[in-house]
Formats: sequence, C-alpha cells, structure tokens
Amino acid sequence: MANILITGGTGMVGRALTQVLIAKGHQVAILTRNPTSSSNPNISYYQWDIPNGTIDPKAISSADHIIHLAGAGVADKRWNKARKQEILDSRVQSGELLVHALKTIPNQVQSLVSASGIGWYGPDTAKSLDKGFMEDAPADKDFLGETCQLWENAVAPIATMGKRLVIFRFGIVLSNDGGAMIEFKKPVKFGIATILGSGNQIISWIHIKDLCNLLLQAIEETQFNGIYNAVAPETVTNKNLMLTLAKKMKGSFYLSFHVPAFLLKLVLGEMSIEVLKSAKVNSFKIQSAGFKHTYPTIDQALEELVQTSK
Repeated sequence: MANILITGGTGMVGRALTQVLIAKGHQVAILTRNPTSSSNPNISYYQWDIPNGTIDPKAISSADHIIHLAGAGVADKRWNKARKQEILDSRVQSGELLVHALKTIPNQVQSLVSASGIGWYGPDTAKSLDKGFMEDAPADKDFLGETCQLWENAVAPIATMGKRLVIFRFGIVLSNDGGAMIEFKKPVKFGIATILGSGNQIISWIHIKDLCNLLLQAIEETQFNGIYNAVAPETVTNKNLMLTLAKKMKGSFYLSFHVPAFLLKLVLGEMSIEVLKSAKVNSFKIQSAGFKHTYPTIDQALEELVQTSK
C-alpha cells in the first residue's frame, strides 16, 4: 500500500483514478482549493493555491507518489486570450509549485507521474500517417504544442532530484462521465451521427479504464520512466468513430450529417483547428513497457461505454 497524492483529483480522470487506486489498497490524498473532510477513510484532502504558490506541507511530506493531473479543461470554453492564458498557467504554475514543494519540504516521494497531451504533436505528416507520432517528435508551434512543451518543462526538474519522472501524453479520453464522449453522444441520442468536417481526420484516443490502469501501473512498476503516449493501439477517423457509436446506440435508426469546416470555425473559433486536426499517435512505447490495453479497438471501447451508460 502506498500514499498517493493526486492533483486534479476532482476532475474526470482524477475521480475514476481515485476509485482504481483505492480498489488496489492505496491511500489517496487530493490537492484542492477547497478541502473538505472525507467520509471515505481511504481519501483525504489538502489545500493548495496555485496562483499564490502555497501548498499544505503535510500533503507532500506524507506522499509516496504524486500523480499530477491538474489543468483547466482545454475544450470546456471557447478560446480567447484570457482562456488560453488560463489553460497555460494552470498547467505550468501547478507543475512549478510541485517542484518547489519537493525541493523545500522534507519528503519521501519516489515518483511523479504527470499528464501532458498529444496536442504536443502537430497535424499528420507522411511519416506519422505511416507509423504514428513517436515520443521523440518535436513539439508543434501552435498553441497546444507550445502549451504541452511548457507543461512538460515545468515538471522536468523532478528527474534531477533523485525521483522517477513519468509523463503521459493523453489522447482523447473516452468516458461516460465527461469529456469528448459526452459531446459525441449528444446528437446520436436524437438519431444523428454528426461528422465533423470531412470526417477523415484521425483521432488518437484511450478508454478511461485503460488510462487509469496505465497510471496505476506507472506508479507500481519502475520500468516506466520518461515520456509515453497514452493512446490505444488502434486509431480511428472521426467519421468511423461517430458511425460506430451511432450503430451501437441506435442500431440502424440514425442519419449521418456532416458539419462543414467553415461552420465549425465560426462556432468554435481557434479551437476548431484541434477538432479538425488529424493526428495519428503511436502506442508502441507503453506496450513495450508491459502495458496491455483492455480496450485496444474503438469497437471494444464504445461497446463497453454504451453498455455501461444504460
């Protein structure tokens, strides 16, 4: 049993991960702006204030491992200058605060596992379409590429402090409890499979249960070290994802509808670049480290999610 401190523990991934960790016998502590007492003896809450750079020393001193998930939702609101700054600051400042805390507070932390995103990669190239983006590809120069680079740089000093640092670049996380899946399902409930733009853009994704198991394995097994793509082995086009989802939810009782790219640009603004971007990301490195996906194909993932949402 280990004491595991989670940042972003109240988010979609954090909530699911907490349950997985507790089921494995671990104690979970969650950093939050507004800590409350917990009715679950396996969960405790500690306060931190990212803008003011403060953190409860007990959270650090009692932790064996840290899983760093904190960050404002990339797709939660339309991007403007202030929102983009919030997305960046929430990731960089929280990482810098953890590094400072680990340098100044006596602790026994063995490893830090941090989230990043496949936004690191730009749109597909001939090379990525062949083999998928590998972890050594350079960061793209767009907003998400630069954000991911600064995000990872913020926690990079951990590796020089005698602690194991693992960074996972999350693909699109498929879950019934939030994120992209909720948006995918909304029109399908009314019998419409909404295909975005051409629908040919490649989506690199991961089932929430696989992601939680991957994070758990990275804590428990020391062969994980460095940067990994947290994605499923099978990528899928937007069109095939939506048609597969519609068939599982509605059988043959649905219509497909293309939303033109120009309309997405009007509605979403700069964020439409990410919605329409094709990025084929390679999962070979996590598989080589010994991770086995429970939901390696989109058919298996959507089948489980549709069945458990009923």
